[in-house]
Amino acid sequence: MNTKFIKSNEKREIISQLNEQFGIEELPYLLIESGKERIRAFSGSLSKEEIMQIGDLTRVEVVGLYLIKKEHDLRLSLDAATILKNQITKNILEINDEQFYKWIRGYDLQVESPQGTYVIKYKNDFIGCGKSNGKIIFNYVPKDRRIKKQ
Repeated sequence: MNTKFIKSNEKREIISQLNEQFGIEELPYLLIESGKERIRAFSGSLSKEEIMQIGDLTRVEVVGLYLIKKEHDLRLSLDAATILKNQITKNILEINDEQFYKWIRGYDLQVESPQGTYVIKYKNDFIGCGKSNGKIIFNYVPKDRRIKKQ
């Protein structure tokens, strides 16, 4: 298994950065770092040792839900934006109907905003994360979760 369990001091650093970026104050999950600087969250009843034993017995590709991409800053996955929505209070970019139509089809948005990572909100739902270069919000909705372009 190509994974690394995140230790408590590193988890505190991640939560601190998430708090600074998005207002998120807690992650009640076991955090696991997998390839490409991705952090996954596991909330099951298995311990670290039990997960490792299963990994020794059979090929385990992934454990938990993809939560965060570690880059210069942290970028929440589409699912993380949904499960952590009650904690997100910062760097929220609300979009209108026309922008929503484009966003869910994978298009970037022409929106002037300070550079950084934003959680995209449409009405009462968080629908992913995007990065701004100051003029464009780049879309990170996975291709398999987009509506086919029309």
